[in-house]
Parts: sequence; structure tokens; C-alpha cells
Amino acid sequence: MSVAFLGLGSNLGDRRGHLAGALRRFAADPAIRVILGSSVYETKPVGVTDQPDFLNLVLRIETSHSPSELLARCLGAEQELGRERRERWGPRTIDLDVLLYDEVRSTDGHLLLPHPRMTGRGFVMIPLAEIAPDLKFGDGRRAGDLAAKLDSAGLARIESWPAFSQWAGLAPLPPGAAA
Repeated sequence: MSVAFLGLGSNLGDRRGHLAGALRRFAADPAIRVILGSSVYETKPVGVTDQPDFLNLVLRIETSHSPSELLARCLGAEQELGRERRERWGPRTIDLDVLLYDEVRSTDGHLLLPHPRMTGRGFVMIPLAEIAPDLKFGDGRRAGDLAAKLDSAGLARIESWPAFSQWAGLAPLPPGAAA
């Protein structure tokens, strides 16, 4: 099994419900095992700032899907949850990104790994550092160190992982696994 980290975000409609719907889809896939999630954070939009705030979280999963198969699962879940791709960085019901997949590096244009903009985005790095502070990037930098340097003024932790995962209907994780 490979280890991957996924970024989830939503800023339209039932934001919490869209995140939970994506989480349930991943948990129902026999080739994906949700290991841990970050808290849910409310965050200011990036790029197009005249839109509602997002709810964001990061998942750590184990999967037997290849990176491209995992991306296809993410895109399928987005479509099932009503995502329409109209405006780059615009509002969306759900946004699911493959952030990291083992040590894989990909620049094929369809799937860029590691995700090219994640280390400069607080809404990704702060939740990622919450669940994997010692995770090292190819250049030796740690997730926790990168997150500490980012502006967290636009982020508010609104729900813990255990509370959100239970509300979403995910089976309880083993003791000590929750952040």
C-alpha cells in the first residue's frame, strides 16, 4: 500500500456535508484506507477573493490505487458532489487534490506531484502539519517548519478530526490515531 495525502475544500452550499460526502466516498473504496485527518479549518479564499470562505482539511490515506487512479477517484467524487469547473480558483462545492503520493514526482501536466503550490498555502500546510509535522519534502524541509512560517490569520480551526469523522459516519479510528 502507498501513502498519500489529500486536500479537501468546499465553499458552496453545505460545505461540511460536501467534505463528509467526499470522506465517505474514500472510506467506501476498498482500495483506500483513511488513516487520519486534520481538523476542519475555515479559511479565506485564495486567488479570487470575492467568494465565500472555505472549509478545508487534509487526509492521510493508504491506497493500492496508482497516482493516476487516485486522481480519477478524486475527480469522480467531485463530479458526484456537483462540482462545476467554471472559474480557476473560483467557488466550488468540493475540491479534492492529491497533494503527495509516497515519494512520487510527476510533471505530466495532468497530475503534478507533489502538488506545486501547497507549500505556500496555509490552508494546506497548516492542516498537513497538524497530522504530519515531521513529513519531509524532497528538499529536506519539514511540513511543521513550513507551516510555522505561513500566515495563519485567515484560518480558524472549527472542528476536530474525531468529531468531524464521527459526524461524517466514518468508523472510529484506533485509540491514539486521532489528531
